[in-house]
Formats: sequence, structure tokens, C-alpha cells
Amino acid sequence: MTKTERKLLHYTGKAISIYNMIQKNDRVLICLSGGKDSFTLAKLLRLLQQRSKNKFTLHVLAVDKGLPGWNKDAIELWLKENNFEFTILKTNIFNIIKTKKRPKDSYCVLCSRLRRGHIYTFAKKNGYNKIALGHHRDDLITSLLMSILYSGIISSMPPKLITNDKKLIVIRPMSYCQETDILQYANEQKFPLSTKGLCGAEDNSTREKVKQLIGSLAKTNPKIPANILHALSNVRISQLMDTKSWDFKNLEKLLQ
Repeated sequence: MTKTERKLLHYTGKAISIYNMIQKNDRVLICLSGGKDSFTLAKLLRLLQQRSKNKFTLHVLAVDKGLPGWNKDAIELWLKENNFEFTILKTNIFNIIKTKKRPKDSYCVLCSRLRRGHIYTFAKKNGYNKIALGHHRDDLITSLLMSILYSGIISSMPPKLITNDKKLIVIRPMSYCQETDILQYANEQKFPLSTKGLCGAEDNSTREKVKQLIGSLAKTNPKIPANILHALSNVRISQLMDTKSWDFKNLEKLLQ
């Protein structure tokens, strides 16, 4: 076991424990996109499953969106070599997106929405109660700043959430893992990574700009990314301005 793998396992186990993500007899569906994050998630959850003596089950779902550069054969071979139970689900997502005339940044939003629909449908149809996604620390903190800067809300990606229909739980076991460690691990493991993005949309996205902003700030203060993550679990409602969450109008009644 490498130092990187040990570190990632530690932080993944920590997130699972703190947020009670996986319980005995859970049926967990791992979403594999073909990128470094989802490959790392699959490998880490398999190692943790083995440590737990198979107290929960895993199944990998790879949604084939029809994207150029998505290497189905290499992904299927890797899954077989690592003894995963898996399904490769063929969809027409890419063709649907190509018919929509919209700004490049919004391609990712539409693609994500369509992919999520296929994943949720598959999970409910096949009896999986947990859906595991490969988002990591840097995704969470970038989403927070994007929400503040571009949507005017304080919101991010929670480590664990229930779907709107209350049928499934979505978990993000790598919420404490740093992207740099995941990249290092992907190189060590030689995952068969697929190219990502639509017509360069990924490289020019708002998300990428915010990531660069955080990166530039971290050059002068390396603690900034960790501080932003910590802020997500250290909310002081009384120090904000949300009248729905804090009764500002009647504070006088609390005076003694």
C-alpha cells in the first residue's frame, strides 16, 4: 500500500464514519465516469469493503453518454480485472446535448442532469439504496464559492443527501480527499482514464475559473482550501442575514 493510498483511505473512512454514509447490508451503486475521481472512489470503496468483511455490497454503473474519447473497452477490462460487478449503460446523452443550442458552460449542467436521471432510475429499478459519487474536497469548496459568487446563495455539495423523492441516499465518501492526492493515486494505479468535456466546455467553465481563484489564494496561504471546507461544517446562523433561519425581528425579547 502506497503512502497516497493510505492517506486517501484514511480520509475516505473518516468521511464515511462522521456522516454515517454506509451501514451493514447497504447496496451501494458506484458511479464510474471514466475520470480519475470515480476510478479512485471505486478502488477505495472496494478496499474498505474488504476491510469490513463484505458487510455491504458494491456495484459499478458506468453511464456511456456517447462522448468522444470515452474508452468503453478499457473501462470494462479494468472492472473485470478488479473483480467488480458492473453494468455499462448505453445512453444517447451526447446526441441530446448536441441538439441544444446553449452557452458552453451550461453543457455540463444539462449533461449532469440527464446522467443523474439514468443513475437514479437504474438504482431504484435494481434495488440499490445508496449512490456513491466521486466528488472530493476541492469540488465541495469550489461549489460553495460558485454558489456565493454567481447564484447569491450559500450552498455546496453535501457529503450525504436524500433524493427529492426520498427513495435514495447519495453519498460522497471522498469529501475530505484532496484532488492532488487523487491525481497522484490515479498515476500510481495507471487507471484507464477517458478524456472529458464537450467541445472544450470543461476547460472554459465557471467552475474552472473559481478553482483557479482558490488555487491562486492558496499560494499565499496554503490553509485556505481547508478553511473553506471547515466553514461548511461550522455555520453560525446568527452571524448571517437569513431571516428565515434566525429571528432577527424578535431579538429584543431575549434581552434580560
